[in-house]
Amino acid sequence: MEIATETKKDHRWLGLFALLAAIVMNLLDSTIINVALPAIQADLGGSYSSLQWTAAAYTLALAVGLLTGGRLGDMFGRRTIWMIGVIGFVLASVACAVAWSPDALIAARVVQGLLGAAMIPQAFGLIRDLFPPQEIGKAFGALGPVIGLSTIAGPVVAGTLVDANIFGTGWRMVFLINLPLGLFALLAGRVALPLSKGTRGLKLDLTGVALAGAGMLLLVYPLVQGREQGWPAWMFLLLAAAVPVLAAFAIHQLRRKESGATPLVDLGILKRRSYTSGVAFVIVFFGAIVGFALSMALFLQLGLHNSPLRASLMMFAWALGAFFASGFAASTMAKLGRQLLIIGLVVMTIGLVGTYFTFTSSTAPSWWQLALPLFAFGFGMGMIFMPLFDIIVAEVKDDEVGSASGLLESLQQLGSSLGVAVLGTVFFNAIASAPTLDNFMHAGRLVTLITIGLAALAFVLAMFLPRQVRQSNYGPPAEEGATEGLVTGEPSVAPTLA
Repeated sequence: MEIATETKKDHRWLGLFALLAAIVMNLLDSTIINVALPAIQADLGGSYSSLQWTAAAYTLALAVGLLTGGRLGDMFGRRTIWMIGVIGFVLASVACAVAWSPDALIAARVVQGLLGAAMIPQAFGLIRDLFPPQEIGKAFGALGPVIGLSTIAGPVVAGTLVDANIFGTGWRMVFLINLPLGLFALLAGRVALPLSKGTRGLKLDLTGVALAGAGMLLLVYPLVQGREQGWPAWMFLLLAAAVPVLAAFAIHQLRRKESGATPLVDLGILKRRSYTSGVAFVIVFFGAIVGFALSMALFLQLGLHNSPLRASLMMFAWALGAFFASGFAASTMAKLGRQLLIIGLVVMTIGLVGTYFTFTSSTAPSWWQLALPLFAFGFGMGMIFMPLFDIIVAEVKDDEVGSASGLLESLQQLGSSLGVAVLGTVFFNAIASAPTLDNFMHAGRLVTLITIGLAALAFVLAMFLPRQVRQSNYGPPAEEGATEGLVTGEPSVAPTLA
């Protein structure tokens, strides 16, 4: 088990602010990219699929890295890995900012995602190291407003930075903004975060990571590239190959557990119908909202020729709805439990239906026409975010919560990548013949209809989830070796769009 050095009480909140700065970096780099994508294409060129990869590469790398990110902190110490993650994330952000081609940007985004996967899991453990049990609830309580405000600010910040063209940087500033955030996180973290020693004898399951990464890539790659390549037979073979590769990953995990080694994922948790339904819910739900968000951002800029700032302001109602709903969900989740998800999905669907009708007009929708349905969509989405993971793991045993939560975080990112791949492909396929307003409106209708269908599927899956949230555990650290995954030993946290 890690042994942390004593931290001065007056430095605890400085340490928390350092960790929050790192979390904000991760959130911004997942939420602001959609607004910047058209400007990136105008500058660097590239195909429509390169736009999808710029968004999906980050979340796909994050999904793979999260499977073992927590283990790195166990092995080498949380602060050490967190510092390395922050430094690497900032350097990768600079690499994104100086990218000279779409391929260079996509490669840098992959590195960003991997470093984010090393950085973010340590933050939750470090919060627990910083604060005694009687104060840790307040510390974790700060996460909700930070996530909510970052969700609101991200697209607007992106639009402002791209339009402002500071020092001629244009879209590149959306990555360079990580420099001051990262510098503060490093300086404050060095002063305030407790230094800890890793646990000897722990090993990384590199074979498991390779199998999981290969399986996820085989799922996403054909969905992104298939349309551009004309769907040759080998694309379908790649997609089919994902099944045996992921099966090999599952077999490998079972064998590791039988041999006494710690697996990346404890597959025993999948025996619970409620948790398995939750896994499916996470993939469907995040695929829907992330894919829909990408399509809306592209529609507003490429289809309606809005500036990045105007497009981000048109989507502001969405983020505002999510922010207000998260506060409502936080105050009612213990009482309403699963009902919050049901109500949230209904409100989301009402917003989607309203959005669909704006695409049936012969003229381009105005800000006022989109604002109300997008606010409803965001409000429903925000109601789901706060209680989701605590509901899914409600029936999971205490010693399995860490692995269960870590797997959910990884699959959240995989779902996001699949949403970008599938809905992005549908969107671009609808406008491929000619980028006219009619085709963009048609693309908007198709994507919205599919998103409504995904919301309906999520509604069915929600019926199999536990009725109440899991009571958060703010007690002592977990036993040695139990910290596999993102939030092992810590209370479950709300998922993010990261």
